[in-house]
Amino acid sequence: MNGIFKSLDDYQKPGLYEIRLKGHLDDKWTDWFDGLTFTREINGTTILTGPVADQAALHGHLRKVRDLGLPLISVFQVEPKQENLPHGNQHQS
Repeated sequence: MNGIFKSLDDYQKPGLYEIRLKGHLDDKWTDWFDGLTFTREINGTTILTGPVADQAALHGHLRKVRDLGLPLISVFQVEPKQENLPHGNQHQS
């Protein structure tokens, strides 16, 4: 392969993700999101950040977001060394 495409194994590895939602989630939901960290911003968004085991687990989190009825703003896979960099330097999934 030419390096553009990832192998199926790459999608089965844990990754660090940032999921942005429109609206604030209360702390009572932290257990439901399997240890993701909640950050509520003053602009009314909630950021869920943390390790996600694989793509199946990511889709599970996204189903939970859907079930809560909060609009999904974005999903980013964040490189551990880039966790605190501005969003322009992260890769969108």
